[in-house]
Amino acid sequence: MRKVIIASDHAGVELKEQLKTFFAKNIQFTDLGTHSKDSMDYPDVVHPLCEQLPDYEFGILICGSGNGVCMTANKHKGIRAALVWKPEIAVLAKQHNDANVLCLPARFISFEEAKNILQSYMNASFEGGRHQNRVCKIDIG
Repeated sequence: MRKVIIASDHAGVELKEQLKTFFAKNIQFTDLGTHSKDSMDYPDVVHPLCEQLPDYEFGILICGSGNGVCMTANKHKGIRAALVWKPEIAVLAKQHNDANVLCLPARFISFEEAKNILQSYMNASFEGGRHQNRVCKIDIG
């Protein structure tokens, strides 16, 4: 069973719960919140997810547009968060960028699209080769 860490803000909580339920047989989720639709600040869940990510296969962050969680996550060394809205983008994010965090825009994708995105990402592998050199240049310092 895959071990994945997941978090969302208030705009993504419904999609997060739907994904956890649908993939419950294949993925062991650690859910860092939020657990309500009450307004909250997404960095409050993004930073803990990024700090704990080394203990997991990958992470999933969800907010309204996906942008806020993605920008915040990419401030962390070793995080390669990708804003994903189509399965093809998820595959390329894994194959070419070795993305280790998927950022989903809850207000712009359906649950069906989110399922396909997650499945596509999990079926993809980092290609290495010419992409490895580029990935090694992402982190500063």
